[in-house]
Amino acid sequence: MYDLYACNRGDTARFILGKPGARQLHVIGLNPSTANREKTDTTVAKVEQVALRHGHDGFVMANLYPLRVTNPQDLPIEHNARLSRRNILKIVDSFGVEPPLVWAAWGVNISSRPYLLRACVKLHREVASRGGRWLYYGKLCQQGHPRHPSRLSYQWTFTEFDMSAYLAAMVYSG
Repeated sequence: MYDLYACNRGDTARFILGKPGARQLHVIGLNPSTANREKTDTTVAKVEQVALRHGHDGFVMANLYPLRVTNPQDLPIEHNARLSRRNILKIVDSFGVEPPLVWAAWGVNISSRPYLLRACVKLHREVASRGGRWLYYGKLCQQGHPRHPSRLSYQWTFTEFDMSAYLAAMVYSG
């Protein structure tokens, strides 16, 4: 089902999942749930549909933290630094040579763990250094966070996301 797939040995952490294409959309969620190489889940199915409907023939789903949990509140209070580093490296490797187009899709739970915002800062540096662009889909949440794809409308559109301003506001408010 998914040709692009990277996980840890026990598949308790998923780094990337997707399908290759000439016009790739990179999607950064909060953390993976149940989708794997052979089966999708609600979030990944919606991401794939949005990508296709907006002219992307491939997508890569990745997350700020790679540990699989179905409820973000179950993420550990302290992150595993080695797992976080490996996650960022796998995401960056998936960018390839073209400047990445990245859909920010982590939702409001980014505020629940400090390491999630730190991962966001690191990814922004990597995207910016490659001349990439950030997008969000639909409207931003009340707190200014990009919406998570699990509750989206296919009628929404993408909008350019000023990631530098977002991160400055998040650091200032935190």
